[in-house]
Amino acid sequence: QVQLVESGGGLVQAGDSLTLSCTSSTLGFSMYSMGWFRQAPGMEREFVAAVLRRSERTYYGDSVKGRFTITRDNAKSTVSLQMNNLIPEDTAVYYCASVSITGTGFHGDYWGQGTQVTVSP
Repeated sequence: QVQLVESGGGLVQAGDSLTLSCTSSTLGFSMYSMGWFRQAPGMEREFVAAVLRRSERTYYGDSVKGRFTITRDNAKSTVSLQMNNLIPEDTAVYYCASVSITGTGFHGDYWGQGTQVTVSP
């Protein structure tokens, strides 16, 4: 059974920074593109960022470009999301996932349980 475990969520104020991390001991980590999605209350799950297997390319959703940075460390089976200049609209549950990239977009395959990020005004 594949397990992805997120950490780093919390309550912050607008303008603050936060780093999320995701690790897996059961996934052949370096074989997968990895990414982050988020879901706010009453909203559909939204793509946030993805990084290819050897970090050769990264992708970002329009709402986070220039503020968020995704990185990975295959030796540690970890993918991180550095979030800067947070705004209240970033409030959501953030999910780590292995990612398939197709002509229709970014799709999560294996998912973590999610970590809550709340940004107060």
